[in-house]
Amino acid sequence: MTVCRGCCCGTRRKHPDVDHDRQLDVLRTAGAVQVSECLNACDRSNVVVVQPAPLARLLGARPVWLGGVLDDAAVSAVARWVTAGGPGLAAPPDQLTGLRFAAPRWGRSTPES
Repeated sequence: MTVCRGCCCGTRRKHPDVDHDRQLDVLRTAGAVQVSECLNACDRSNVVVVQPAPLARLLGARPVWLGGVLDDAAVSAVARWVTAGGPGLAAPPDQLTGLRFAAPRWGRSTPES
């Protein structure tokens, strides 16, 4: 997983009621987590990109971008999905419905919200 935590995602300034460190701890229980400075999707914070497992990637699965991963239910759902196999190997939990979005095009600036 890649978790945005730089420019505005994962900051107390933008989301003062979210325990961002706890979110990372929960996600790390499911697998490796890379923290990114910015994923260029500031209008969707907090952003988590769930990478498919190697086998799923070979079968054609692609990374899934999730935005608005702010509450405990969403963070736990991401962790459960990754533990179950993630994109291409397991269906995403219902709690993630509506959080999926298309990856931003690199080089395009996204206004900070």
